[in-house]
Amino acid sequence: MRQDDFDRGLVQRRAVLGHEWVERSTANATAFTAQWQDFITRTAWHAVWGREGLDTETRRLLAMTSTLALGRLEEFEMHVHAALAAGMSEVALQDMLQMVALYAGVPAANTGFRITAAALKAAGRPSPPAPLTPTLRERSFHTFSQPQTHVVLQGPESGTPVVLCHALGLDLSMWSQVAGRLAASGHPVLRYDLQGHGESELAGSPSIDDLVEDAARVVQEWNRGPVVFVGLSLGGMVAQGLAIRHPRLVRALVLSNTVATYPPQAREGFLARAGQVREGGMAAIIDAAMQRYLSTQFQSQEPAATLQLRELLLRCPPAGYAACCETLAGVDWTDGLSNIRVPTWVVSGASDLAAPPALQQALAQGIGPSARHTVLASAHLPTLEAPEAFSAGLEAFLAECV
Repeated sequence: MRQDDFDRGLVQRRAVLGHEWVERSTANATAFTAQWQDFITRTAWHAVWGREGLDTETRRLLAMTSTLALGRLEEFEMHVHAALAAGMSEVALQDMLQMVALYAGVPAANTGFRITAAALKAAGRPSPPAPLTPTLRERSFHTFSQPQTHVVLQGPESGTPVVLCHALGLDLSMWSQVAGRLAASGHPVLRYDLQGHGESELAGSPSIDDLVEDAARVVQEWNRGPVVFVGLSLGGMVAQGLAIRHPRLVRALVLSNTVATYPPQAREGFLARAGQVREGGMAAIIDAAMQRYLSTQFQSQEPAATLQLRELLLRCPPAGYAACCETLAGVDWTDGLSNIRVPTWVVSGASDLAAPPALQQALAQGIGPSARHTVLASAHLPTLEAPEAFSAGLEAFLAECV
């Protein structure tokens, strides 16, 4: 039997608002409201929401903007919950609320932020603390030197300075919780975006030497060295190079989920991945990247955190990702490891396929007596899968470095 416009509208309505909400509205119809429910299902949900000119997410954003601007808070809240259930990102919601502030006024946006924050919490996606107190507030800058590098500072003026360097395809936001915790415990913290990632410029095809010199520039412009340099994955390769090439800038190292060099098959994989991204963008490699970065168990148990990481990877500029894949294919610090004489904490993930613990044990052995090796219950990102163990271990290591 063919569907009529009511049936088609009902399909669209369920897709946008969810089955439970729609069933409640239609099942509770009375002789007084049934005609109205039939009317809005045919007109609003089939004739308008069913048009092809706008995609569904854009229509969701327009619906939330309109209902909030008009003070229809019950409908606004309904659409927020539905958008979150459909996987809408926090960034999209933030941008929508800022547009409301611009065109409908700050009070409306304030109300929208309050309702949306509560909806995020109810959806199991609570936003982590980000206090605006003087020592904890994030202060964002770009370097004076070229290529311009985006940095964020937190923490007091005194204390052991810490620099955080992120993984391939991510940006400085991957360190948000770690940086906030370190700043709260009295450490000045700098984190920065690698070339072609986040808000940092990409200068051609950077070699690992170029990325090491970027790190040296950042530390020198901060004028706080020697620092404890914490690098994860690609950031860990930068950390090794900095300690080898600029030892006076480094007082201690944390090398997380990284290696001194990759075996030939992995190098070929990085080059192939660069080609895939240049041709098809980040979407071409996103599924494989997620499998490398997070364990299957974590992805199933923490869907909200998994979605946030996926969105962060998809936002990475393809040119920057591809260039740094080629950088990784050419890194080999093996011969210089014995020149690293500062205290070094090597951190592995037990289920890390990208940097297996055996390779990291070899890294620690190459550095020698100043290095110790710890294996955490995670894949490639212990900062996400084992945040408490990683942060507690980092704070204990820092206490030894004072």
